[in-house]
Amino acid sequence: MPHFVIDCSEDILNNVEAKSVLTKVHNTANNSLLFDEADIKVRLNPFKENYLVGGKKEPFIHVFANIMEGRTTEQKAKLSKSIVTELKLMFPEIPFIAINIRDFEKVTYCNKSMV
Repeated sequence: MPHFVIDCSEDILNNVEAKSVLTKVHNTANNSLLFDEADIKVRLNPFKENYLVGGKKEPFIHVFANIMEGRTTEQKAKLSKSIVTELKLMFPEIPFIAINIRDFEKVTYCNKSMV
């Protein structure tokens, strides 16, 4: 944990490699100092079909961040702005770049090492 899942239109990868996007989000999350680097997981889901933005096929990036509860609203807001800022610099021509952060509850979270 945390998990950063990036949904995007496939066309954003025409000029930028997927690994660059993954690395940018990873490094930005790591630079926030909110997480241990080894715990940061980033995935990319490019959509070729089956998506609409404002009723049209338009380029987009949306990051779904799932993090363990315990960070302040200010910390989460700063993380959101940092990630969107970096993606905006990487993709200045894309009109829709966004993120939302959801908290995991510690009491309901379980992973392999906890069983």
